[in-house]
Amino acid sequence: MVAVAAAEERVRGVSARAARDAVLTGAVELARAAAEEVAESPQDVGEHLGTVAEAERLISHRFACTMRGYRGWHWTVTLARVPRGRTATVCEVELLPGDGALLAPPWLPWAERLRPGDVGPGDVLPFRADDPRLEPGYVPTGDEEQDAVAIEELALARARVLSPQGRDEAAERWYRGSRGPTARGAVASAAECGSCGFLVPLQGSLGQVFGVCANAWSPDDGKVVSLDHGCGAHSETDVEPQRSEWPDPDPLVDELHVEIVSLLESAAAGTGESGDAAPEPGDATDGTAPEPGAAETVTVTESVVSTVEVTVGTDPAAGTEGDGATATDDVAEQPASAEAADPAADAAPDEPQE
Repeated sequence: MVAVAAAEERVRGVSARAARDAVLTGAVELARAAAEEVAESPQDVGEHLGTVAEAERLISHRFACTMRGYRGWHWTVTLARVPRGRTATVCEVELLPGDGALLAPPWLPWAERLRPGDVGPGDVLPFRADDPRLEPGYVPTGDEEQDAVAIEELALARARVLSPQGRDEAAERWYRGSRGPTARGAVASAAECGSCGFLVPLQGSLGQVFGVCANAWSPDDGKVVSLDHGCGAHSETDVEPQRSEWPDPDPLVDELHVEIVSLLESAAAGTGESGDAAPEPGDATDGTAPEPGAAETVTVTESVVSTVEVTVGTDPAAGTEGDGATATDDVAEQPASAEAADPAADAAPDEPQE
């Protein structure tokens, strides 16, 4: 095993007499009992892995560790005895990693471990007096005009302000971040933030490159953006006109709409009165029969809506006359026409009209 081989290599560095110490080498059960007493459970101490001679009358026994999460670790129990003594004494018991053990990452100070976003609500960072990102602020000189410029206009009335290193680090971080010119939204935008009306510039040297977005519709609202950043909520850009993705609809033809036309007024306007037209001579209803082979014009009035004219012929072969009543019944269902509305249009030229 790997642990045994390592133990053999360490034995070579001590005297052969120490390696042959029968009192300490044979005290395996004493070492196991000491390891089980320190472990949370006796089952956490596994098989005996070997013995390592640390020095004269000083030997360490190693046992496998069976606890979860401690793969490759082992229990080390160091035994010693006095010169010419026949009794082993336990010096220390510890859990040490072996070859291939699962180890934690190297320890780093909190200032090096801290990452953006690690500080949450209620968290407080310890004071760092030697922060290289800061430098002492403005110290009043007693000159009212000079102090007013430094304190009121330049806002330097603080114990510490950004140092050149702090400004450079902030500018590099902002410019290379998600609100710089290389962001995905900035590459796809049609215009830069430098020409947007919602940009609030910063003061000082940082204002030459950065500003604060004040557009509520922008994903960067209230955040520092570079002047060459951009988004789709720019104040001066517009959407390019595009055709609708829906197909053009077919024209609608209304075949169910009925246009209501009053024929009573048109019939009255054609006759000059609202009553029925005067019957013509030779009408089938006056009791006189037409001559065989002749045609007769019959005027039939259906209700008071329209006047219809039809021509009823007699059958010369049969020698019979057409029935006026039958003709009236046959034409009652025919549609009215504009010509039928004026009975005077078919009157004989030599006959007077009423």
